Amino acid sequence: MHVVILAGGKGVRLRPYTSALPKPLVPIGEEYAILDIILQQLTHQGFTHATLAVGHLSPLIRAFVGDGSRWGLSVDFTEELAPLSTIGPLFPIRDRLPEHFLVMNGDVLTTLNYADLLARHVASAAPLTVATSPRVVKIDFGVLEASGGRIVGFREKPLLSYLVSMGVYALSRDTIAHYPEGMPFGFDDLVLDLLARNRPPGIYEFDGYWLDIGRPDDYDEANARFDEIRPQLLPSRDPVR
Repeated sequence: MHVVILAGGKGVRLRPYTSALPKPLVPIGEEYAILDIILQQLTHQGFTHATLAVGHLSPLIRAFVGDGSRWGLSVDFTEELAPLSTIGPLFPIRDRLPEHFLVMNGDVLTTLNYADLLARHVASAAPLTVATSPRVVKIDFGVLEASGGRIVGFREKPLLSYLVSMGVYALSRDTIAHYPEGMPFGFDDLVLDLLARNRPPGIYEFDGYWLDIGRPDDYDEANARFDEIRPQLLPSRDPVR
């Protein structure tokens, strides 16, 4: 079971925290970095190999992770010499990846079952399976539906429900086989291209705890709630094999 962790971004939205540290190494609580929590979770769920796509402040991540043995993982690295977005870093290492693998951002705190996501992807035969989280937004205005210069419908302060990507997905190697190396290529590019080629991705719906630490407010929330969510995030000391 193999995971690619995207850890090369500059974390611009999280400054000043990321001025000296790459975002995956920003501390949560008093003992852990975000990446430490992620690697503990992956090991507990049976993952054995990890590839870290690094760029910004990569020596710090390499020094922190080493060969991965402290987590019971075999770890290697791929270096971004120029920003390649979220999918582009996979192209140069396609030959090193298994037939099916997990891809995830290195700044996600969640209780998602990564192993089940990967298993469901393999069983579905989808080219890509995206972990999703539900979101509800309240519109603070009366919403009008209009046609031909007339109001044809009205909803007072409706609630809009939708699914968002959690930044965690399962992928098959042949899905990215034909893309050229060296070009920036994002998750959005991949989804739109798959849709255009009539190869719709699958979804893995999840309604548990998930926090994408993208902004200072998110980081402050993660630290404020860490003691509460720590038992859910961190596995027992004996990893599942």
